[in-house]
Amino acid sequence: MSEARESLFEFPCLFPLKIMGLANASLAQAVLDVVRRHAPDFDAATMEMRASTGGKYVSLTCTINATSRAQLDTLYRELSGHPLVRIVL
Repeated sequence: MSEARESLFEFPCLFPLKIMGLANASLAQAVLDVVRRHAPDFDAATMEMRASTGGKYVSLTCTINATSRAQLDTLYRELSGHPLVRIVL
């Protein structure tokens, strides 16, 4: 089964991560710190940020150069566990 999951992606590849959380001044920096820890070549200038209609939430999109399934799994786990993050897609 893990072979089938791994074959869905061809690494390395560009992979967009969508992170959503409460609008907080430190959310973008916290996400950037986590992403750069696992994808050191990520360019912060490419991070996209969009506020929700009501302004209570913000979504961040970070497109990384993913090198392995393990890298993506670790990123998802760490981002999902961060107290400022509500959901990671």
